Amino acid sequence: MTRLSLLNFDAAETPFLTVSELTAKVKMTLERGFTDVALRGEISNLSRPNSGHIYFSLKDDSSQIRAVLWKNDAERVVFELKNGQGIKGWGRLSVYAPRGEYQITLRKVEPEGIGALELAFRQLYARLAAEGLFDADRKRPLPRFPRRIVVVTSPTGAAVRDFLQVTGRRWPGAEILVAPAKVQGIGSAEEVVAAIAMANRLKEADLIVVCRGGGSLEDLWTFNEEIVARAIVASRLPVVSAIGHEIDTTISDLVADFRASTPTAAGEQCVPDLQEIAQRLDSLGDRAGRALRARAVQARLRLETLSDRARRALRARVDRIKVRLETLSDRSGRAVRRTLDDRKNRLARLAAGLEALSPLGVLSRGYSLTFREDDDTLLRDASEVRPGDRIVSKLGIGQVVSRVVDNVESK
Repeated sequence: MTRLSLLNFDAAETPFLTVSELTAKVKMTLERGFTDVALRGEISNLSRPNSGHIYFSLKDDSSQIRAVLWKNDAERVVFELKNGQGIKGWGRLSVYAPRGEYQITLRKVEPEGIGALELAFRQLYARLAAEGLFDADRKRPLPRFPRRIVVVTSPTGAAVRDFLQVTGRRWPGAEILVAPAKVQGIGSAEEVVAAIAMANRLKEADLIVVCRGGGSLEDLWTFNEEIVARAIVASRLPVVSAIGHEIDTTISDLVADFRASTPTAAGEQCVPDLQEIAQRLDSLGDRAGRALRARAVQARLRLETLSDRARRALRARVDRIKVRLETLSDRSGRAVRRTLDDRKNRLARLAAGLEALSPLGVLSRGYSLTFREDDDTLLRDASEVRPGDRIVSKLGIGQVVSRVVDNVESK
């Protein structure tokens, strides 16, 4: 048989409290007794209102507790909180009086099993890689001979001194401008972004170098910030990233157009070596001189060969022309001789014809021509002279002068 027992309160000894008074006592007891609490659990019911605070629950297999990260503390969380994620948190218990609920107000959280910065790096890496911001085909070549380089860094750090020393020694003609920015600590990412933007506004700038010296992951974290990575990607000028030592790799290194292992290596990469250029120019000058001399020799030999060929060709052509001229001369001579012979024969025939018609020819056959002596008039009729006139008779050989004694006209 079940035995019941009643717990009797002494109303006179136990005063009544209001709900608010009881809640206040609980609040005071909890908040004073649990000022430093460290716990681990799984995130659920995550909420991010516009206020910037982060609200969620932390739970294990059998219990859960409400948790809050106020805005100032939430801004210092470098990784992205997600439902189902295991975290470790440090804070204090508090009571939310309006609902009479207790919660833990967290000041710091870390992912379970991995460092917060490492997780944040992995999360940002995965997101930017999915966008293709690390792809080699989107990266631009660096200018071969930059005239103006803008260095985004702390003006008092060793990194800028190393960079200036190297560039000044290798390529004194380059103008180096420093865009000052904090390279670690609160607000440093925003200053780096502003310095990159200013460098892009400078006229005749050819290249931007973002650099700082070595340090821990926390020291270099500025260059793992998403806003810095996107500023580098958006830059109109090529960007060289030289963050930390050779073993350090940041998101800035991965999105930059070129990653230098150190600021010193960046200086060696950004500008050529004047001595090497001079030696190369000397070497090229020597090679060019030798090549020109060789070409001159080849040209002279070719010219001599062409000259010999030209002379031989000219002589051959002259000989051919000479032979042709001689042939034409012979032909012309023969033609002229034939023409002369033909004309001579024709002239002879004409002469013979003329000879046959010539009065002199008639005279040679015994005839004569008689002229009046005083006017050489050829006499055709005896009536043309009178007795006493002197006449001349031309014979085949010589002539006879006579005086007319009588003229007898023909009847």
